[in-house]
Amino acid sequence: MEDLQTLLGPNRLLNLSEVLVAFSVAFVLSSIVTAVYRMTHHGLSYSRLFVQAMQLGSITSCMMIMVIGNNLARGLGILGALAIIRFRTPVRDPRDMVFLFSCLAIGIGCGARVFAVATVGALFFSAVALYLYKAPFSAQSEFEGLLRFLLPPNSKSHQHVQEVFSEHLSSATLIAIREAAQGDLLEYSYQTRLLNVDSQQKLMEAIQALPDVEEPSLLMQRSTVEI
Repeated sequence: MEDLQTLLGPNRLLNLSEVLVAFSVAFVLSSIVTAVYRMTHHGLSYSRLFVQAMQLGSITSCMMIMVIGNNLARGLGILGALAIIRFRTPVRDPRDMVFLFSCLAIGIGCGARVFAVATVGALFFSAVALYLYKAPFSAQSEFEGLLRFLLPPNSKSHQHVQEVFSEHLSSATLIAIREAAQGDLLEYSYQTRLLNVDSQQKLMEAIQALPDVEEPSLLMQRSTVEI
């Protein structure tokens, strides 16, 4: 019996103040990390639900660590329960996964009541993420958008389109071409970056002025819009 008790470890119950402090620290630190994630996010898809998942994941991992404590039986029980759950949500950007893991690590640190490590780790992680976002070798995503339009296959406007790009865009990358209107037209999709925020209207006016261009559309990145 004594050997079993030694294996399972002591089972000290936490008081309410300790639990609330751990949850509060986990929430505050994960909020800092998620704020940095939002500031440094780039791309056409931003999910508010993913940000909420990071914060809730931090609190959940904190709760799990406090429940387990150093009790082996509880740890095995929770491990078996989690094995039943299948997480099939795709994470397209590896950077998103790193931010999610950082919030889980914060929750684990707070649940283990290693607040110094959790705090310093969260602040250092956030500082490095901000540095990488502002570093010269990091691609900035300001004024990025997805430009689509239709052109006949043998249209003479292809050269004029490139001239418009040179005038109003700092970069334009062709990402897709597909047939439309039963092959009579081709749909072109470009990942674009405007010279400045005022170039958006001028770009669309210049594209619409070309004779063969049909149905032009420009979808700009918005960090608060879910796509």
